[in-house]
Amino acid sequence: MIRVVRVGPRPLPAPGPIPLPGRPQRGKPFRVLVLGGARSGKSVTAERLLAQRDQVDYVACGPAADGTDPSWAERLRVHRDRRPAHWTTLETLDVAGVLAEIPPTRQAVPVLVDCLSTWLAGVMDDCGVWAEAAGTGAAGTGAAGTGAAGTGAAAARTRADKEVASRVDELFDAWRSTRRHVVAVSNEVGSGVVPATVSGGRFRDELGVLNARIAAECEQVWLCVAGIARRIR
Repeated sequence: MIRVVRVGPRPLPAPGPIPLPGRPQRGKPFRVLVLGGARSGKSVTAERLLAQRDQVDYVACGPAADGTDPSWAERLRVHRDRRPAHWTTLETLDVAGVLAEIPPTRQAVPVLVDCLSTWLAGVMDDCGVWAEAAGTGAAGTGAAGTGAAGTGAAAARTRADKEVASRVDELFDAWRSTRRHVVAVSNEVGSGVVPATVSGGRFRDELGVLNARIAAECEQVWLCVAGIARRIR
């Protein structure tokens, strides 16, 4: 499901747009990946790359604020306040659909995906990966359990893993074949603290592989560190 969100007139913050070396041509792919750690300036950089465009389809992949996490609600508010009024916000995990289905009126409209990290977390949640990870060791003896309960849990984990792989492949195929100008944001997780949990390690590894696959099919890749953006491809 795609939820369209309308916002009021708000300008992009200084220091203004970043010129894109190489001019995107209509009907030809121009794919950009912007990587960075937490609070590195990656989202602002992606927005500045498209600041001079008349229209932008902004794909917000994170969960909506539900009142249970004030810090997340504040982050969403900051992002919304930064978005210009002439951008269209789409709240959805169906990024592949946005990239693949191009109505004639939207062919020249670029896409900003923010971000692949929240997209992957949402997909893993939808597929039941977190539930299966939490249930590991809950039945039977040992880490995976024994008997019927252990067999059922193993089958559920296998099913969840296959669903995640299928969704990731779907996104990658859409990214590789799209003819839209698209800028995607993602977290660079390979340089951070080693996750203390199995689920955290699983997410880090899945995101690292996804970032590498997406980067391999990009015309440009940018890396943000301490608010400084540098093009590395």
